[in-house]
Amino acid sequence: MSWRPSCQLEALRLRADILASTRCFFSERSVLEVDTPVLSQSTVTDLHLASISAQVDLPFQSGSHQMFLQTSPEFSMKRLLAAGSGPIYQTAKSFRDGESGKRHNPEFTMLEWYRPGFGLLELMSEVTDYIAVVASLESPDIITYQQAFQQYLDINPHLIDSEALCQLAKDKTGISGDDFSRDDCLDLLLTHCIESKLGYERPVFVTDYPASQASLANIKEVDGVLLAQRFELYANGLELANGYDELVDADEQLCRFEADNKARQADGLPEIPIDYHLVEALRSGMPRCSGVALGLDRLQMVMQNTSSIDEVIAFPIGRA
Repeated sequence: MSWRPSCQLEALRLRADILASTRCFFSERSVLEVDTPVLSQSTVTDLHLASISAQVDLPFQSGSHQMFLQTSPEFSMKRLLAAGSGPIYQTAKSFRDGESGKRHNPEFTMLEWYRPGFGLLELMSEVTDYIAVVASLESPDIITYQQAFQQYLDINPHLIDSEALCQLAKDKTGISGDDFSRDDCLDLLLTHCIESKLGYERPVFVTDYPASQASLANIKEVDGVLLAQRFELYANGLELANGYDELVDADEQLCRFEADNKARQADGLPEIPIDYHLVEALRSGMPRCSGVALGLDRLQMVMQNTSSIDEVIAFPIGRA
């Protein structure tokens, strides 16, 4: 056990520069910096994200109550948007259980921003500007999710038979499971066979994910195929950012939360208290907007050309 930071002091100085450049970037564009709670009574229902909970004594209530460290500041920021904040951003500590390794730490730093009135292309343009100013990265290429699968696996991910898809995932990754869903198989192929090849010559945006992977994004139909209006940004084989044309329909959002919890129950996962604050904020009239979450630790990994997150943060979970 060592008391010393895992990264060099130069990395701490670079992080300070990144934060200063980030504030300057958004200040020049009149995007308001905000600060929202890390601890909340609700959290994401997404099956693929595990929140960290804490028991908290609340005023005027007997006994302790379960609360959650946020996986991102998204829900609170959307409540601010519904309250009329206009364009906003923040850098926030975020938490995800079970995510440790060379690219993951249970506690990490997220940069998240929302642009009322922006479509996905406008937001992608701003992300391009941000990574150029802050990290001196080139303008990304753009490919669709389908093009990525066709280029690296020679399949159409939207049309391939589910049985053939699961067999391909097993053959390519060596991982199999009787209860794997279609999206589980697609995710295995993406993470094990495609992601590591993306964004080396220059960063790349991947767009038009399957509608089943929409999460909190709107859905569109293209040539009879339902697609999520979202993108992910990759550089040096790392996923850096995830952007959405944000869902603003309260009833649809509630249905997705409820469907997630039913799926969680079927998979033996704990149900998550639904964030009715967010649902009511959407019902009150959140403006149409696009938003993006960008991992600052991973961006710094690209800037330092390192494959280990321990080299960009002072005290990873093993030294915290």
